[in-house]
Amino acid sequence: MRRLPLLLSSLSAAALLSAAALPAVAEAPAAVAAPAAAAAVADGHTAFTYRDLIGLNRLGDPQVSPDGAWVIYAVTATDVEANSRSGSVWIRPVADDGSPRRLAISDGGANTARWGSDNHIYFLSSRSGSSQVWRAEADGTGAMQVTNLPVDVNAYRLSRAADKLVMSLAVFPDCADLACSVERARAEAERKSTGRVYDRMFVRHWDTWNDGTQNHLFTQAIGDDGQASGDPAWVSKGFDGDTPSKPFGDESEFTFTPDGDAVVFSAREAGQSEPWSTNFDLWRTNGLSGDGVFENLTEANPAWDTGAVFSPDGRTMAYLAMERPGFEADKFSIFLKDVASGQTRQIAANWDRSPGGLQWAADGNTLYATAGDVGQTRIFAIDTRNGAVVPVTGPGHVSSFGLTPSGIVFARDALDAPSDLYFKTYRGREMPRRLTNVNPSLDDKMFGEAEQFTFDGWNGETVHGYVIKPAGYVEGRKYPVAFLIHGGPQGSFGNSWSYRWNPSSYAGAGFAVVMIDFHGSTGYGQAFTDSISQHWGDRPLEDLQKGWAAAQSRYSFLDGDNACALGASYGGYMINWIAGNWPDEFKCAVNHDGVFDTFSMGFATEELWFTEWENGGTPWDNPRAYQEFNPANHVRNWKMPMLVVQGELDYRIPTSQGLSTFTALQRRGIESRLLVFPNENHWVLKPQNSLQWHNEVFGWLDNYLRPAD
Repeated sequence: MRRLPLLLSSLSAAALLSAAALPAVAEAPAAVAAPAAAAAVADGHTAFTYRDLIGLNRLGDPQVSPDGAWVIYAVTATDVEANSRSGSVWIRPVADDGSPRRLAISDGGANTARWGSDNHIYFLSSRSGSSQVWRAEADGTGAMQVTNLPVDVNAYRLSRAADKLVMSLAVFPDCADLACSVERARAEAERKSTGRVYDRMFVRHWDTWNDGTQNHLFTQAIGDDGQASGDPAWVSKGFDGDTPSKPFGDESEFTFTPDGDAVVFSAREAGQSEPWSTNFDLWRTNGLSGDGVFENLTEANPAWDTGAVFSPDGRTMAYLAMERPGFEADKFSIFLKDVASGQTRQIAANWDRSPGGLQWAADGNTLYATAGDVGQTRIFAIDTRNGAVVPVTGPGHVSSFGLTPSGIVFARDALDAPSDLYFKTYRGREMPRRLTNVNPSLDDKMFGEAEQFTFDGWNGETVHGYVIKPAGYVEGRKYPVAFLIHGGPQGSFGNSWSYRWNPSSYAGAGFAVVMIDFHGSTGYGQAFTDSISQHWGDRPLEDLQKGWAAAQSRYSFLDGDNACALGASYGGYMINWIAGNWPDEFKCAVNHDGVFDTFSMGFATEELWFTEWENGGTPWDNPRAYQEFNPANHVRNWKMPMLVVQGELDYRIPTSQGLSTFTALQRRGIESRLLVFPNENHWVLKPQNSLQWHNEVFGWLDNYLRPAD
């Protein structure tokens, strides 16, 4: 098989211009040609490329029916030309004698589909003009509207008896009722002046300016006719905070009590300290009257408590709790609270992993959860009696799961495979049985072979990494390298699929890929994760240097003199740090939404708990820490050509950070290019923007990396 050549770029001339010669507004590049590798065929298979990536279907949100016989799930399809995505709901029998089928409720738009104990499918839809709760028969027919509220339903939960709904609505908290919130929103929309006035933070969060509303909980009964009846009860009225939390919270943060007579929710009191607090507590409403009285169930813990789930018999509430206030990357531990007595105990206290997505087994003696584990994300079974922890799944990344009487339905992806559904029995040693194939086009694609390796990193401790061969690898040849650096920094580039930073797309373009889970990464124990705090620039850099050296010594196909480094968020910070502290190692770099000035970040970012934990205090109390590993202080050493990418709606890494990076490069006369997305946040989500991002990034690499002779 012939070697897969590198991506050819139509923007080579522009990208290679010197800093001084770059125009003020660079011409938008024509679409980069698909790599010539795509034309190469091995046994009828062509190389997987980023063009394949952008158009893939995306599976998620599996929900198992009450009898365990069926699973419904969401599939998001992408229309690249229309620059849009659309969702649909599918169903499949868990048994091996059926095939997936698209449900009719999808035709009017449907999301967040959930089974009720009445064997109806409930879902959210905007087909009536606003987002409301609907329901359908178990086969997806007979859709009817359940709620008819004057504002959108953002998230919801059913009671166990499917006779009540609890819903999250965005309302003005000082209003007396929903009608007031509707009128307030109308008046704001009609206001001719545009000034916004704030007297406390958050003024903006993630990608949205604060509009004065909060997420609050309302309940309604469901009548025998399937429709919500009576005025909604505002059960969180008087609580100063969002539930679910913004911007990524969901219905896992609130639930009915087992008998449906109250709601338990996780929330942080806003006050003046919200931007630097991680003290989420579990609160219980005083019935469903909305009298403004709440019981704090976790008051003793000043850190994060969330994810309450009640046992099948209703006697025990399991939940997740962090230990250290102000630290969002602390590991979650599992606690059990006796509902009657209020007594609380921790289980699996010696298990050095951070679980999520708790679910009770039917016998009430076992909890199932997912957790990162040495580059994988597995399902674990936790015995609530003795705390024994047993892994249930093997390699890959499990994103979500549901329990049946005989086994587990779960969504799993990997470096070479996007998410599909699988089934595995509880105690069986069999390979998981695949239930779906939402991307049959990938059956004819070649992927690069991945291998996990280890080396001695900082402090002589074991560090893990991945090396991926180019698709169509030929023994004895050397290949240019994409050196990918993950963000977080408490994150991981493990055995998982990504639609934004996908290693397989680089392998399909003829690059080898190296990724290092440096100190600070998750899934290797909490001490390993903790080790990066106040050490952004030394311990991780040492791991990256040692990992890069170890990979080159171990894998002869890596062309170490022909490599580029790429990263986003903390990975982008590290690109800037490498530019000043390891400047001669790589031919080029890509920096997406990376931190340039750690000191100014302490004042400009919105989630202050992050910068203050990572730097051991505020910028005025501990300025030395903010300056010790500040890339801005090492610009004099910069020489590496760099592509800088910035989303203008990124309030986590504000636009000034990307502009400062580009300014430093240009002022130093270094070959550089700036790509700005006015309508993207910390991520690039829109299909056409993703296509442009990949065109620019792969074109940049192609300009600097050439195949070995």
